[in-house]
Amino acid sequence: MEFKRKFGKQKEKKPAKGLFLIILLVIVLFLWFKAESLLSSLF
Repeated sequence: MEFKRKFGKQKEKKPAKGLFLIILLVIVLFLWFKAESLLSSLF
């Protein structure tokens, strides 16, 4: 029974990993738009 509880706790960590991926995606999008504005200012 204890092992099943441990596996249950690991499944609960997945939303946190998803949240990290969302934050990473936001950072990438922010850098992409910032790079686009930098390129437009250079040329």
